[in-house]
Amino acid sequence: MSRRAARAKALQALFAVDLGRMAPERAVEEVLAEEQLSLQAAAFARQLVMGTVTARQELDAIISRYAVGWRLERLAAVDRNILRMALYEMKYCPDTPVSVIINEAIELAKTFNDEEAGRFVNGLLDTARKELGR
Repeated sequence: MSRRAARAKALQALFAVDLGRMAPERAVEEVLAEEQLSLQAAAFARQLVMGTVTARQELDAIISRYAVGWRLERLAAVDRNILRMALYEMKYCPDTPVSVIINEAIELAKTFNDEEAGRFVNGLLDTARKELGR
């Protein structure tokens, strides 16, 4: 299974952590148990979830700076978690091209929310990219 599928599974786990108040380790295990991922894809999904949860305060601060007119808790939960995960990957996974990270985040937003969410995610990540030096 691809990194795209791993990102989708990671997003589902992050959503469960954020809204369901589930422990990150349990959320990852439950989401990964639903579908067979390659060992590499499962490890990537786990890295995204655990890294995003660990860096959450830092990532939320970045989102808050660029989500002009929006309080973090007012963002759609799916968008908030897509942004957190993409910012984590942009900041801590330098081997992944930033264009890939942003495109994947846009596709997740359009899949799990709508076209407008994709535009919002694109705009915020593109602006934050400059701050992160990517």
